[in-house]
Parts: sequence; structure tokens; C-alpha cells
Amino acid sequence: MIADRAYTSGKARRMLAGRGIKAVIPQKKDETAARQHKGSAGGRPPTLDAVTYKGRNVVERCFALATRYDKLAITYRAAVLLSACITWTRI
Repeated sequence: MIADRAYTSGKARRMLAGRGIKAVIPQKKDETAARQHKGSAGGRPPTLDAVTYKGRNVVERCFALATRYDKLAITYRAAVLLSACITWTRI
């Protein structure tokens, strides 16, 4: 599961791990600081696959486009074409 920092709680991570789902969620800065403050009792930081996490942005933009409400169909079509062109040039 690729998620934003809002879903980085230990409870969410344990639930995903219990179901055998790999979590790709960066930690919040305050969580990192609290873990480091505890020293060796704070445990290891969760791993983050940075390459996979970068892909989250593409999916997020596609959802933002899909839930867009424009007054004119031509405006929506222009947004879809622009998004497709930007995605295509990055590939």
C-alpha cells in the first residue's frame, strides 16, 4: 500500500503487516524525532521504497483529474489531454 504521511501510524502499519501487505509510507518528522529521542528503545525506522513512493504522485494526479467537475466538456477534455501529454513525456 502506497500512502501519504497521514497514514503513518503504528496501528495502520501493524494492520497492514498482519495482512501481509507491504507499506510504503514515509514517517512524519515528529514520529522520527520521537523515535530518535528514545534512543535504542525507539526501534528501527520503517523502510521506505523511494522509487515506489514517487509513483504515488502519478496515481494521485489521475484521481484528482477523474474527480474534477468542470462546467464545459471542452475544459475537462483539455485537462485530460494535458495530463496525458505530461505523463507521456515523463515516460
